Amino acid sequence: MNSEKSILSTSTNADLKMKEVSKGFQVKGITNGLVSGITYGIYSTLVVVASGYDPLISAAGFLAAPFVCSGLNDFFAGIFLLFYNAKHGRLKEIIRMVKTKPGKMLVIGFLLGGPIANGAYLVGLAMAGAYAIPISATCSLFGALFSWIFLKQKPTARIILGMVVCVMGAIVINLVKPEGAPNFTLGIICALIAAVSWGLEGVFSSFGGAMIDTDVAVNLRELVSGLFVMILVLPFVGGVGLLFKTLAAGTPVMWLLLSGLSAGISFLTWYKANAMVGTAVGMSLNVTYAFWGVIFSVIFLGQTVTPTMVIGSIVIVIGAILVTMNPLDFFRKGEA
Repeated sequence: MNSEKSILSTSTNADLKMKEVSKGFQVKGITNGLVSGITYGIYSTLVVVASGYDPLISAAGFLAAPFVCSGLNDFFAGIFLLFYNAKHGRLKEIIRMVKTKPGKMLVIGFLLGGPIANGAYLVGLAMAGAYAIPISATCSLFGALFSWIFLKQKPTARIILGMVVCVMGAIVINLVKPEGAPNFTLGIICALIAAVSWGLEGVFSSFGGAMIDTDVAVNLRELVSGLFVMILVLPFVGGVGLLFKTLAAGTPVMWLLLSGLSAGISFLTWYKANAMVGTAVGMSLNVTYAFWGVIFSVIFLGQTVTPTMVIGSIVIVIGAILVTMNPLDFFRKGEA
């Protein structure tokens, strides 16, 4: 009799410990997701700060400076992640990954989400300021749309509602244009290009990401993006000279080193959140960068706040969450 009680007690204790471990894992995953959103908002702010120093602020044309920032930021992020992966003995995996078919699919996604999306995003920031941040967050809308088209993943009523809400938020943001931004509309279009490209990256990532270590994938993403921009894009937009002048200037490089570190942490924690609490919840937490980016821009960059900007940003975040998950899942999983 005593032995039966002992077995039952041991079983109960084991169940309780498993629940505690599961809940701790869930909390850690949600924390990673929130950190990814906050650090991407910090990255967005730091890049704008770097762009405010010579020679970037006085660069001719509207493409050279954003792409110099994009290339250096992603390259620095890749270097930081190289040290991180070297510490964990994963450097050999980066070379192996490129040789596999899933790895090659991921590289295509990296090119869409890195040089194209990130470059367009930074051009949008340069032209439309913080208004470009929530517009780019509609990437979840395009991700769901492309999954429907290419992966035959038919959207539910909730996803369709989220898409409509995202569009409504984008319309609200564009109702009132800020003063002193003659290229505002073009900046918003660039932010939309970034959102579309990030949505396509998600499709390619779903093809190739199932068998690849996420830490290695993020590292390669940043390196591929940074090197592609500096070697192939900058000569095309006439930014090679500006790149060397920026490196020689020092101060903007310091800010880009910090932005690269923020971007690296953001992607790393985002992928970890996806693995711990699922892609839907991870993306919903990550997309809060639209909120944080606007907040940081207002506090540290003196960005003018308008009612349409605040309302539109909140609406887009709500829409993005609806697209990626059922908000009730947060509470259901918290009870588990």
